[in-house]
Amino acid sequence: MNGRTWRKYAAECVGTFVLVLFGCGSSATAGGDLGNLGVACAFGLSLIAMTYVIGPVSGCHVNPAVSLAMFLQGKLNGRDLGGYIGAQLSGGILASGLLYAIIESTGKAVTDLGQNGYGPGYGIGITASMAIIVEIVLTFVFVYTLLGVTATEATAKLAGVVIGLTLAFVHILGIGLTGTSVNPARSLGPALWLGGEAFHELWVFMLAPLIGSVVAVWVFRRLYTSRGNKR
Repeated sequence: MNGRTWRKYAAECVGTFVLVLFGCGSSATAGGDLGNLGVACAFGLSLIAMTYVIGPVSGCHVNPAVSLAMFLQGKLNGRDLGGYIGAQLSGGILASGLLYAIIESTGKAVTDLGQNGYGPGYGIGITASMAIIVEIVLTFVFVYTLLGVTATEATAKLAGVVIGLTLAFVHILGIGLTGTSVNPARSLGPALWLGGEAFHELWVFMLAPLIGSVVAVWVFRRLYTSRGNKR
């Protein structure tokens, strides 16, 4: 692994660490005070910050669903796809571990790490099948927006802000439904550290965002190229 490759993977790990720590951390420690809008802003602002810090190094995917979309678009090779996803998952696990330690240091039982979920007792109590649909739709909107705003140099200059705000607005709807994943790396860490029901339901939040990403690429290719633009 050369120096440039190592830096890209390290950047993805750091970026995902920040996203998960501040996004999930805001939900777990201050969600009742911040409300859904405040937590959504924590995720969105974290992504905006990281876009401008690590974007020049790795592109700031910080999300396996985004890396999959870039791979399908031919902007990421297979080796880097694996490296990016590994780095992202590692960053999410490390951030959740730190958040676990912070909460545990208070002497309280750790029951909330901003984990995703569904069913009775979580959000409005949607079913597993509806949680899959919700996550596919939310991820579709997020990835489709990302593909559109990074398609040309004219819009790419504002990409960080637009993508961060899009992540925030999909959270505004999704928090009360599934907690909003749209990102397997964001979901894996909390579920691994908490175990139990969060881990049992994790498969939804690992699979559905990837499906949403594939659908977004498929639709983008057809609608964008239909206007006479190149992919």
